[in-house]
Amino acid sequence: MTESTRDPNNEFNSTKYDIPPELQANVSVTTLDKIYNWGRRSSIWPMMFGLACCAIEMICTAASRYDFSRFGMEVMRPSPRQADLMIVSGTVTKKMIPQIVRLYNQMPEPKYVLAMGACASGGGPFKDGYNVVSGVDKYIPVDVYVPGCPPTPQALLHGLISLQRKIDTQHWRDTRWYSKDPIPEIPIPVLGPDIFDPRQSEEIKTLTHQKPVSEETVQQPTEA
Repeated sequence: MTESTRDPNNEFNSTKYDIPPELQANVSVTTLDKIYNWGRRSSIWPMMFGLACCAIEMICTAASRYDFSRFGMEVMRPSPRQADLMIVSGTVTKKMIPQIVRLYNQMPEPKYVLAMGACASGGGPFKDGYNVVSGVDKYIPVDVYVPGCPPTPQALLHGLISLQRKIDTQHWRDTRWYSKDPIPEIPIPVLGPDIFDPRQSEEIKTLTHQKPVSEETVQQPTEA
């Protein structure tokens, strides 16, 4: 099939098979992956929560001027159990990251994460602050990064379209949510004098029990 014969009604047709022109409006030859991914990419439901100034730009993207409902994303759910996209929009503080991980674990598979803005991606201007996490990807997997401080609605739309393109390349046979092995939940970080990631508990325990060489060396008393 040539490029000139492709139209929105024929987007499922596989290029390996030629369909007669008189049947192109009624017959489509496609794959299960293509249909499955098309259904998911066209009905992405983001979770409705924001952290800082990037959330204002996310609200603008949902408004009438930009309107991401054109991409099937207008249903922003207040419950993580009904959402499949987490947009981390704003500064991630150490006090907030346990709640973000808890919300991520409550989302059903398949689920995706979009880090919106410099703060969510790497800490932003607050990277060296005592109460800011240097990137949400240290605790949950991120699929798309949207740079900016804050990103414009056009940038967020580009990030959402990039996520759709990623979904188009996935195969349901080798995705993690259809694997026979259970998907382990990400442990919720623990707050203390500093934030503590339970996944690093063994490494922290080993480093804690190691003594500096100067302490292990016993100095012999000098003879008078």
